[in-house]
Amino acid sequence: MGEINYLAVVLGAVAFFAVGALWYGALFGQAWQRELWPGGTPKPATSPAVQFGLCFVAELLISWMFGHMLARTNPPTHVIWMMAFGFGATIMAPAIAINYLFQSRSLKLFAIDAGHVIVGMLAMGGVYVLLG
Repeated sequence: MGEINYLAVVLGAVAFFAVGALWYGALFGQAWQRELWPGGTPKPATSPAVQFGLCFVAELLISWMFGHMLARTNPPTHVIWMMAFGFGATIMAPAIAINYLFQSRSLKLFAIDAGHVIVGMLAMGGVYVLLG
């Protein structure tokens, strides 16, 4: 087993976070808000700093596990890309789908959120490829 690349862990989480900022901001922010809160955006239960901080901690955890998997397997570059896409598309997106099915959420909301985790994982994978 190889060593976990902790620089890639942190920068991978930063890349995922940056995708989220763009995804839920300029790209799909308005559509996402309309789907999530049809009656208007509610007041958050906590401060934006806490929300974004906890989001980044979750992305660090995802990146750490991804880095752990890569350290255990030492895959070639194309497999890192496949693993990043596969993790987003076949683990994270279906987990979102399960919740959304029981919450009666729209397909549009699912597409926005699932797209975010898939593209976010690809961005994270790109960091690992660059720093590998």
